[in-house]
Amino acid sequence: MTSGHDLLHRAIANPEVLHWHTWAALAPGPALVVLGAVHGNEVCGPQAIARAADDLVHGRLALTRGRLTLVPVANPLAFRQNTRGGERNLNRRFVPRPEPRDYEDRVTRQFAPLLAAHDALLDLHSFHTPGEPFAMVGPRDNAGPREPFARAAEEMALARALGARQVVQGWLEVYDRAARARGEPPGDDGIGTNEYMRSQGGYAVTIECGQHEDPEAVEVAGRALLGALAHLGMAHVPAPPRFTGPAARLTGVVLRASPGDRLARDWHSFDTVQAGDVIAWRADGQPLRVAEDGCVLFPYPQAEVGQEWFYVAVPDSA
Repeated sequence: MTSGHDLLHRAIANPEVLHWHTWAALAPGPALVVLGAVHGNEVCGPQAIARAADDLVHGRLALTRGRLTLVPVANPLAFRQNTRGGERNLNRRFVPRPEPRDYEDRVTRQFAPLLAAHDALLDLHSFHTPGEPFAMVGPRDNAGPREPFARAAEEMALARALGARQVVQGWLEVYDRAARARGEPPGDDGIGTNEYMRSQGGYAVTIECGQHEDPEAVEVAGRALLGALAHLGMAHVPAPPRFTGPAARLTGVVLRASPGDRLARDWHSFDTVQAGDVIAWRADGQPLRVAEDGCVLFPYPQAEVGQEWFYVAVPDSA
């Protein structure tokens, strides 16, 4: 097998071929799949996964039970272009189609059965603006029609084991609100790798490892991967400190309505706000105020009109 970093070069050289590598211990245990570069301009995941693959090849890391699949580059075309998507955002309609319509559909057709063959997914990402790393989980256990789920406790336990000092929950419900605000019915556009994994009976955690260009994000991604292996008992590796505080629950999303809309300040994720604080101004001078104490998440000053501009969250009381 080639070295870990050769895997990244191969992804760039030929985006028509997907590469993943699986290690299976003889002792039974959970099956974990780790994805990097679902978004091609988020390079911390590929680098951390390549390093882990190299450690496995050269014996610096050993799997003791279960099955581990590493996917350094989930979207090779976007990775080669250094763009969020190749032809579109892979993480906004991760649903297999009988007849693929674009590059990401073809990628989804190959990766969907791979995810379904595992128990847990760790998806490594980064973000635009400076801020603290955080893990993201899905809904609480429910039998609803949109995202039924029965493994919330396992998912939260994994999220707390990754070394991030924040956990965020409630993504799909709030994303659906954004779709309705755009005049669109909630549908497949809100389904990403994590949502697909849950639909197949598994559970999934995304970790946002820091700003895209921050070298420390690679270290955060590497610690998260080792934290997952330690938590699942798949390798004898040091475990990062567990997060023990309350999760942040997403409660709202605001779309940018005009190029003249502007944020009230240079917000970073998890900046605290109090009820009544102005987060942003519309182009006509209308202030956008928060309804309750909480924090700002995912601020994106360069958001396109009609796209998510920022989210708000509150400490979860459950």
